[in-house]
Amino acid sequence: MVGSGLVGVLVGIALFTFVYANGLAYFGEDPQTCKQCHAMNKQFYAWEKGSHHTVACQECHIPERAHEPVQWLLAEADNGFWHSVKFTTGQYPTNIKIRENNREILQAACVRCHGSLVSEVAQPSLHSNEQIDCLRCHSEVGHKR
Repeated sequence: MVGSGLVGVLVGIALFTFVYANGLAYFGEDPQTCKQCHAMNKQFYAWEKGSHHTVACQECHIPERAHEPVQWLLAEADNGFWHSVKFTTGQYPTNIKIRENNREILQAACVRCHGSLVSEVAQPSLHSNEQIDCLRCHSEVGHKR
């Protein structure tokens, strides 16, 4: 009986996440998905105006699928679940902040696309004993405000 209750809870969570809250859309690459939640409209429209408007959201915010399939799936599932919860409950902050694990993914994406440039600017006088953090100086590149 306990096992069937657990299965029911898991099925309920899956239906909530992937059907009701449209969580399956998060496994795609359409930037319109990110705009489903009105809380992301500001970021979406800023992205459209920014220098990275030809780059899909997932290219920066999710690990590369081909080279990191497990990390890709975990990040998609994690972000999709939390976005679905926030979307459904309407409980999201006025100023959306990036989570630390997503910040690391974003940094890796910067280096993946701009690696040669990053190595040129990684000067000891600017980044001594520090991990390079592109967002520290370039936080508005993806979502120009």
